[in-house]
Amino acid sequence: MKRDNYTKIIATIGPSSSDYKTIKALFKAGVDVFRLNFSHGTHEDHAERHATIRKIEEEEGRPIGILADMQGPKLRIGTFHRGQETLKRGQKIELHLSKFVGDVTKVSLPHKEIFAAIKPGEDLLVNDGRLRLKVEENDGKVITAKAVNGGMIADRKGVNVPGTVLPINILTKKDREDLEFALSLGVEWIALSFVQTPDDIHKARHIIKGRARLLAKIEKPSAVNNLNGIVGLADAVMVARGDLGVEMPAEHVPQIQKKIITACRREGKPVIVATQMLESMISEPVATRAEASDVANAVYAGADAVMLSGETAAGKYPVEAVRTMERIVDATERDPDFDNILHATPMEIEENDSDAIASAACDVARTRGCAAISTFTKTGSTVRRVSRLRTLVPVLGLTPDATVARQLCLTWGVHSVKTRDDVENFSDMVGKSTRIARREKLAKNGDRVVITAGVPFGTAGSTNILRVAVVGEHEHSGEKFR
Repeated sequence: MKRDNYTKIIATIGPSSSDYKTIKALFKAGVDVFRLNFSHGTHEDHAERHATIRKIEEEEGRPIGILADMQGPKLRIGTFHRGQETLKRGQKIELHLSKFVGDVTKVSLPHKEIFAAIKPGEDLLVNDGRLRLKVEENDGKVITAKAVNGGMIADRKGVNVPGTVLPINILTKKDREDLEFALSLGVEWIALSFVQTPDDIHKARHIIKGRARLLAKIEKPSAVNNLNGIVGLADAVMVARGDLGVEMPAEHVPQIQKKIITACRREGKPVIVATQMLESMISEPVATRAEASDVANAVYAGADAVMLSGETAAGKYPVEAVRTMERIVDATERDPDFDNILHATPMEIEENDSDAIASAACDVARTRGCAAISTFTKTGSTVRRVSRLRTLVPVLGLTPDATVARQLCLTWGVHSVKTRDDVENFSDMVGKSTRIARREKLAKNGDRVVITAGVPFGTAGSTNILRVAVVGEHEHSGEKFR
């Protein structure tokens, strides 16, 4: 199945979308990557969903990516005798490290990391930011804070600490168990929550040990402040706008989103825009005009993928949400000005053979009207270097590695194919590229295809060849290669 869109679609699997019929309908509607949210569900649930996706992948003959999203640390206040209290503006409350049942004057906050880091003058946000507390004192065991605005404070509500880098292990005991289980299933991507600094990426890599690619979720101000370092070390990035909108003023989120997308495109790292993209479709069969504009703006900015969360995991209309997103993406990419908008910020070409070949391939494809750019890859690196240039020519990513083919489902404009064998010589390279381009309906007889590969063949990181071939000419007889 060939997608006509360049921008990829990610859908979260949940109670509304766990059965075979719905997951297959989601794939048919346009999903390229499925997200397993480990904040919810059991290991048995995720194993069943993973097996269903792999069954559909085999039936459809197309790679499907799977992203396992770790929950990360959850900071919560304690409980109250009455279940909740209401604080008036200017009212003071004590937050204690010790555990007890609280009242309107004091409550437990059993997180030593907060006490170790927060200083007077900094803020604590409770209940998704609805209640803002200004810290006045912190003696290491009791924090005295004043309510900046009035509001409700209730049992076990979440706490955000926007102005402070917390000395916290971003992989909890639950996360480590979930991570090992997800890796045992064979997922292609691990999404890391609560990233604050590049060191968090180093620590997670040490645990993952190359068993999956690592995606950093940017959801905290400290991560935005360390953006370049995080993007440089991660394999992909998610703009997690839900928590960003809690910890930062909502009016700043659009410009931060654009900054993150630009940084990822510059590095050639896939970037996902997530959270509340079609939020109204959790309960309604149609999206709002504002939501359509939100999705379109992410596409115009050049995001690799847009993601649905509650819309497909728990909503009433999961398949229609994907169809709606696909239509918005398609309409945006068909805009006559799309190419100009996409390249308003040109990407610099690095001084290496891979970037030079990638740039030349895009130039040749445009000037010669080629139907596709065919790239042989061991790790996916060369394909991503072509993708970052955002040429409006489909990129055919050919790899003998099924995992790499699935990972590339997250990359803009790439149609990935797992081949039976690697190429052995120039003749194989040309014949295989043109045959697969035709079979996958990216080209027809007489069309030109730009081909890139590396010599010696099969060596990762050695892209140094560019060839233009005509589909149907000088092809080997038979179908030796898939």
